[in-house]
Amino acid sequence: MSEPSGSPRHAERSKLVDRARKLDAGDELRAKREEFVLDDTVYLDGNSLGALPRAVPARVADVVAREWGELRIRSWTESGWWTAPERIGDRIAPLIGAAPGQVVVGDSTSVNIFKALVAAVRLVDDDTRDEILVDATTFPTDGYIAESAARMTGRRLVPVAPGELASALGPRTAAALVNHVDYRAGCLHDLPGLTAAVHDAGALAVWDLCHSAGALPVDVDAHGVDLAVGCTYKYLNGGPGSPAYLYVRAGHQERFDSPLPGWNSHADPFGMTAGYVPAAGAPRGRVGTPDILSMLALEAALDVWDGVRIEAVRAKSLALTDFFLECVEAYVPKGRAESVTPAAHPERGSQVSLRCADAAAVMERLIARGVVGDHRRPDILRFGFTPLYVSFADVERAGAVLGEVLSA
Repeated sequence: MSEPSGSPRHAERSKLVDRARKLDAGDELRAKREEFVLDDTVYLDGNSLGALPRAVPARVADVVAREWGELRIRSWTESGWWTAPERIGDRIAPLIGAAPGQVVVGDSTSVNIFKALVAAVRLVDDDTRDEILVDATTFPTDGYIAESAARMTGRRLVPVAPGELASALGPRTAAALVNHVDYRAGCLHDLPGLTAAVHDAGALAVWDLCHSAGALPVDVDAHGVDLAVGCTYKYLNGGPGSPAYLYVRAGHQERFDSPLPGWNSHADPFGMTAGYVPAAGAPRGRVGTPDILSMLALEAALDVWDGVRIEAVRAKSLALTDFFLECVEAYVPKGRAESVTPAAHPERGSQVSLRCADAAAVMERLIARGVVGDHRRPDILRFGFTPLYVSFADVERAGAVLGEVLSA
């Protein structure tokens, strides 16, 4: 639905279109967009699945045809397959503010949460600390895994809203599992403050970084995070089902006791001995044979981060989400959608979530018109903003189409 030329609404859109053009012209990251496979769709679902980096298809083709097809078993050594989990972990490390040797790639986010949480309780090694606190607003899998970890370690699971976590901590707390960014509303939780509070209570902090790594600074080393996990298929663009990663702070690695001691984490994996002796450092977080095809696709995808400052990513993320909220205010009829994402920058991740009564149907209409986000039942529209490839022109178009759909 177009507005007549000269109407107030047309004039307002002209201003926003012009602003988008100027913002794109001054964007430090604008050249990165060319490193992705994109079309004329406005893709705002990178918080679920990142776009395909252009370097990946050729790399995967080479892995399949040459490394697997020709070298075969020799590729474990000659192509570096065996060391991929730590090598790729070291490439992810700067994106979460970690020094080398503390991140290992492999398994799923769920499996790594289980490893991290059970290991955290074992690191505390105090039977009087019989509670595990978990973010009550967490992604469901985190809660399921935490409940199982609590049963396995003889602890009681205590769900707590992130805003109440500090006051819930006490002498019975062994560990706390918290999401850095709320997956529904996009709220950014206070990682430095909550980590310090957990430590003051004598417990360990485990963070889920799925919705923050690659979108904003995390600085796990600087803030004393004990263990952290994250996926790689969202803002890191590793592809569907790409392997997750596990961060274990260097000071904890010697005592890190994984509940899944597979042969890949053995100090002498090819010794095939009956007794388990854990490897030193990050490899201790490995379990079984690495999923090489998806792991090496991820490694190629990480090339898009060459030369990128995470501070620039955060600055653009905030500018994109600010501009989207401005477009929503300008284009969407009053009362049709309400932002549930914090307006304050320190409390916002890299997404905007809108409460809308008919969210599922609205998202279907948006996708049909080339604006791709997603929804969470019953009434949340989610829009993720990946700074490496989302433009301000994309944002303006998304806001305008949303306004037209909600005006129909």
